[in-house]
Parts: sequence; structure tokens; C-alpha cells
Amino acid sequence: MVKVIPFKAVRPTRAIVGLVAARPYESYTVDERESRMDYNPYSFLHIVNPGYKYDQVITGEERYRLVRNRYMEFKEDGIFIQDKTPSFYAYKIVNRHGQIFNGIIAATSAEDYENDIIKKHEDTLAQREEIFKSYLQTVGFNAEPVLLTYPDNDVIAKIIQEAQKGYAEFEFTMTYRDTHYLWKIDDKETITTIQNEFKKMGTVYIADGHHRSSSSYLLYKDEKDKNPNHTGEESYNFFMSYLIPESDLVIHEFSRLIKDLNGLTKEEFLIKLDGIYRIENRGMMPYHPSKQHHFSMYLDGEFYSLYLRKSLYKFNTALDELDAQLLYKTVLQPILGINDLRNDNRISYVNGRHEIVTIKSSVDSGEFKVGFGMIPATVEQIKHIADEGLKMPPKSTYILPKLRSGITIYEY
Repeated sequence: MVKVIPFKAVRPTRAIVGLVAARPYESYTVDERESRMDYNPYSFLHIVNPGYKYDQVITGEERYRLVRNRYMEFKEDGIFIQDKTPSFYAYKIVNRHGQIFNGIIAATSAEDYENDIIKKHEDTLAQREEIFKSYLQTVGFNAEPVLLTYPDNDVIAKIIQEAQKGYAEFEFTMTYRDTHYLWKIDDKETITTIQNEFKKMGTVYIADGHHRSSSSYLLYKDEKDKNPNHTGEESYNFFMSYLIPESDLVIHEFSRLIKDLNGLTKEEFLIKLDGIYRIENRGMMPYHPSKQHHFSMYLDGEFYSLYLRKSLYKFNTALDELDAQLLYKTVLQPILGINDLRNDNRISYVNGRHEIVTIKSSVDSGEFKVGFGMIPATVEQIKHIADEGLKMPPKSTYILPKLRSGITIYEY
């Protein structure tokens, strides 16, 4: 039984929401961040980078306190306003490729996360969890929802469609040419219907935002332990999520770029690969695999196709079937000597939307020695891995939609 509740979102005013909304802080280069803050006083980046005001790099608890100050200033100046009644929010994104994402922004339960009703498929780093938990405790708000996905539901889809016939609270386009729309759903009967439909679901799945959700869970545990009058309805029991149906989720792969052949010559490397893959030289013609367990490879100015010799590899779990895991277990670890996919500086990742061009140019430049491409994972694969309690390797999926910060804010 999945629990969702409406909440009183803090939101930018309609006139400036497009100026406030920002990509996640880490996705900008330093020059991009500074340029946006130089020319846009409303950007949410001013809140999360408070040291800009003093031309200082500020870290730790001091930074968190200043983030809180900047946020309160945005509220005091009327840049942010808070809804008067708890609401769900129908949210629609139309990206520049014509892909459409429809869903509901709601508060979801930390207890559901604890009980594996909200299922995970990626490992998280304990240090990052603790850092973000401390951040949330100090600043008192969360400005970027976790992306969750649920089985397609006709009742919820119809409610979203009906909401979209009304007046949109927001309608704005970002520089990436993604257009965003938001509608309030505050009718009590409709809210109850939405909650009842989610109650019928046994599980929902994290698509993107594993660290945000795990940090919110740690916050919940801390605050619950400190509160002798804990009821389960306090704001810290929940975290903000954008829930979309599985059919709306778009999954791209991440390709792998490797800086060297682990001391092997090209010929030695190909001979080792031949032990588990059937290899075809495709020459200069760009090649992208079309089937699971097939890979593309770019090496020394030529493309290759790699077909797994299935008799030599055992598929015992859902994780074994995942191509990112398969490549790791058959090539990256045993042949190229890459054990730590998260921290080894010999490996880099390219999201699948740009993979062939980026792989070729990166290898041709000499920065990398070899690149590998694969087809994307499916929603069903992700669900099966999560259901078995397993975790995917880092950078296994590049999932759309990508959300913006500062559009709806959940206060603790």
C-alpha cells in the first residue's frame, strides 16, 4: 500500500518561475553558474550557492545556514509564495524531442522507503547521504523531487487529463527548450481518489534520486528519535516526489570510455575478448547494438560489434541479465582491471543520447583508448533487479525526465 499525501508547496510566482527554475547545482560548470547568477537575480542558484554574494567559497554548516538565509529572503521578497491548502500538483514536461511526461507531485512516505514499498535499484554512498541529511536539517526544505514510477493507472491518468483542462499555475520554457506546466489539485474528493488509487499499489520504484530519498529517510529516523511526541504525520515523515507512470519513463544507456588497455596491446586485448565474445570488425561505419547482450566497441579508429557467447556466461539473477553488469563482469573487471566503477579515474561515462559521436571523438583525440556502447535497460529489468533486492552498477541508466529545482518546494 503506497502512501501519498498532498502538501502546501512553496512556489515561485507565475511571472518569474522560468527565471527561478534551475538544473541541479552539480550539472553546471563553474562558468555556467557564475554567468547565470551574474545576469539573473531570481535564479535558484543564488539560494544553493550563497557564497556568490560575498565572492567566497563557503562550505559545510556555514553554507547550509546561508542557504537557509537566502531562501528566507526569497520568501520575504515575494519571489516565493506558499499555497494555502494542501494540494497535489499535476505536472507536465514536453521536451525538445517531443517526449511528453505527465505525473503528480506529492509527498511520499519515508516509512514506505524503510519498508521497501518504495523500491531501490542503485547503491548510495553513506557519506553523501549524511551530508545531504545534514543539509536538509539545517535548511528546512527540499526543492527537487525524487522521480518515482508506478504502473499505468487509468483513474490517475484521467484525473491528470481533467486537471490539464483548467488554468495552469505555470507554463514556461527553459533554455534547453523543455516546456513545463503545473496545475493544482486541491479538491478533497479528487485528492482522496488519488490516495486510494496509490493505496491499491503494492510498490512504486525510484527512477532517479536515490541519494535524495535515502537522505530524507535518514532525516526521518533522526527526527523521529528526537521527538517524544512523534505521531507519524509530521512533515519529516515525508519527502517530495514526482510520480509518473511507467509508460512515460524514458531510459537511455550510459556508454563506457576507458583510458588504457591495462598494459595489453590491441591484438592481445582482442584475443582476450574473443574468449567470451564473437567479434566483427565494422570498420569506419558507426555501429550501435540492437539486442541485449550485444555491444559496440570503438578501438583504434574502427568500430566493432561484440556478441556474447552465451554458453560461457551464467545468468543466475536479474542483475546478471543487465548489460552494464555483463560488460563489467566480462570485460571491464577481468580484462581491463577496473574494479571500482564509481571511483576509478580510468573510466568515464557518456549518456546514450550522444554516445557514438562522443565515443569516436574521445578515442580519436587520444584521451581514451577504447569505448563501449550498449542498448538501454528496460523498466522491467529495473523492477526485477529492485524486486530481488539487488543494486545496479553506477551509471547504468540515464533516465528522463530530468527535473528542475525551485519549482515546487517541500518544507520540513
